[in-house]
Order: sequence, then C-alpha cells, then structure tokens
Amino acid sequence: MNVSFSVFRFNPETGEEPHFDEFEVLAREGMTVMDGLLYILDNMDQTLSFRFACREGVCGSCAMFINGSYRLACQTQIKDLKSSKLEVQPLPNFPIIKDLVVDLEAFFEKVEKVMPFLKTVSAPPEKERLQTQHDRHRIDEVIDCILCAACQSACPQGWTDKDFLGPAALIKAYRFIGDSRDEAGKERLKLVMGEDGVWRCHSVFNCVEACPKKINQTIAISSLKRKAVAQKLKFWQR
Repeated sequence: MNVSFSVFRFNPETGEEPHFDEFEVLAREGMTVMDGLLYILDNMDQTLSFRFACREGVCGSCAMFINGSYRLACQTQIKDLKSSKLEVQPLPNFPIIKDLVVDLEAFFEKVEKVMPFLKTVSAPPEKERLQTQHDRHRIDEVIDCILCAACQSACPQGWTDKDFLGPAALIKAYRFIGDSRDEAGKERLKLVMGEDGVWRCHSVFNCVEACPKKINQTIAISSLKRKAVAQKLKFWQR
C-alpha cells in the first residue's frame, strides 16, 4: 500500500516559511512511522531532521504529533492509523530547532528542579536499601515515564505559563516522594508547592490523553496537592 507522508519542514536558519513536504512511501507489513521517516531520509531527502534512538518505545526521543495525536513514531504502526495519508508534525508548543526536532532544554531544566533521584541522609546499609513489593507497587505506573515531553506539550497551562513545572516534572517528584527508599520527601515536596508547581495544574487531563505510556499524571498531581495541604496543616498546628 502506498502511503503519503505529509511531513512538517522548517529551518529557522534559512528564513523559509514553515511548510509540509509530501513523500510517497510503499508501506510494508509491520512498518512503523519511524520506519517510514527513515526510508524518506535514506532514499528521498537526506536533509530531513528528526530524533530517534532506542526504537523500542523506551527513550522517548521520537515523540511527535502524528495525524492529530501524540505518539511515539517508533511504536506507531502505519496500518493501525487506517489512513493512506499521514501528517507528521513536531511536538507543539516547543521551539523548533529544525523540522521535527524541538528544543527540550527548558523541559529538562524543569525536571532537574525536582531532584529526580533518590536522596538519603541516613547511613547506607551494608548491601542495599530494600523495598517490598507493596512499596514498589505504589510507584509502578509513574516509574514508566520516559520523559518524551508529550504531556508537557499537551498541557494548556504550560502554553501560557513558561515557569510552570509541568506534568512530567511533577510526576517525577511524585515518583521519588512515593519511593520508600527516599528520605527527601519534605524537601522535594517544598519544591513543587510553589506558585508554579502543583497548584498551577487545573486537572484538564490533556497530559493523560497525550501520554504514550498511559500514565495518569493528573491523579499523581492531585496526590501531591493532598500531601502539600497535609504538610501545611502540620506546620500551622505546631
């Protein structure tokens, strides 16, 4: 089956207006959108720019806006789109570096602000910090976040408030606050309680719809709000 790829093109350095280029690709069985883009790059236009790495849906590099939805190009089967025409765009609401490549520097800076790592103050054990299956189960869903930035791109609050931490950073905070081995929960919670943290989330659920890993960021952020209120109450009751 021949599939028409309509691919967004833009190079800020040339001054050329953003536009779409059309490519005809013979789609074979099992072909993904990423396979199609690689075919275009190898055989039709070697100037096409896009990100990819693992091709296993783990790295998050190839998150794009495909046929009006947020998807990972490496996991999106062309046949599942049930269309002979595919429109491939970069993640909306990020500065465009070139074609399908967007600038994620500000996105990762926000993630770094919440200390996305285990932090302890007690003496380390002889071997390892143990965790029960029950404790691990509490963070099973959010630990699947691959930082693809689709949720950040879809968040309407992020469109108007460049300082809002955003759903990806907030669920990273939730993931480590909820980790039984972490000992910096209060410190990390303080980082997300500010004006540009959890209270800026309006529970629109766009992030949930956009997430390729089916993570419910809104529920996790709501949990952070409850923890923030509880911490405030403890402070005023002292």
